[in-house]
Amino acid sequence: MMNRREFAGLLGLAGTGAAAAVAAGAAVTAVSAPALAQQAQGSTFDRIRSTKKLKVAGIVGTEPYYHKDITTGGWSGFCMSMAQDLAKAMEAELEISETTWGNAVMDLQAGKIDIMFGLSPTPSRALVVEFTRPIMQNTFTIIARPGFEPKTWEEMNRPEVRIAVDIGSTHDLFARRVLPKATLLALKTPDEATLSVQSGRADAVIQVAMLSLVTVKKNRSVGKIVVPGPQIRQPTCAGVRAEDSPRFRTFVDNWLEFNRSSGVVTGWITSSLELVGVEKQDIPPDLQF
Repeated sequence: MMNRREFAGLLGLAGTGAAAAVAAGAAVTAVSAPALAQQAQGSTFDRIRSTKKLKVAGIVGTEPYYHKDITTGGWSGFCMSMAQDLAKAMEAELEISETTWGNAVMDLQAGKIDIMFGLSPTPSRALVVEFTRPIMQNTFTIIARPGFEPKTWEEMNRPEVRIAVDIGSTHDLFARRVLPKATLLALKTPDEATLSVQSGRADAVIQVAMLSLVTVKKNRSVGKIVVPGPQIRQPTCAGVRAEDSPRFRTFVDNWLEFNRSSGVVTGWITSSLELVGVEKQDIPPDLQF
């Protein structure tokens, strides 16, 4: 039987990891008992309303999604703004626990958290948790070395083009699906993938727009953001426990629709980017969230 670390690795994300299809059967077996235990305790919606507590996660060092102030211990960022507003809408207080993208699904199943913002709805994850409607659409971009400015994804789909990704992420899965002929450099972390462009080992690194904007703002020498055509977007959602009652997921969907239609979600996104120095003029005009 796989241990927790092995299972978490199979389900990891960029929110951003993704699971191998072969893990599906093991994933269902590993989480079925905790899921049943949670259902026996009543629906998530009823528990939040009765305890007045909404349990959410925070991931250190994942700006602009989550940011933890080392001095005060306070949290901010795009996902935390959403969590705070959802708690207010449900007349509850936030309980925040630290996790990782890789452990988020396990934490949902174990009842450590009620909702995880910023997850990509991969098929493997959907086997064991449920997803809300999309919070936003995150466009796939590249950070390209100087002199390398492809106009389309197809231009990069050649053996002589070296593309860097972080192993197991949605960037990794995307590259394998869209650029099967390119030379793929799969590295352990996003930082390593980015540095490979700066050092000349790779021609470009693939990152979703929310991350590439921050990466280039922190280090402009790494390269230039390019949005190849056709634009390919990935939905970013919130994950919730799979349970008999759809009440909580339905409430979150309605809350999301209300805030999207009034432009509040867009405001949360731009405000979180400003936390890390990314201003409106830094966002390419053809990028929309």
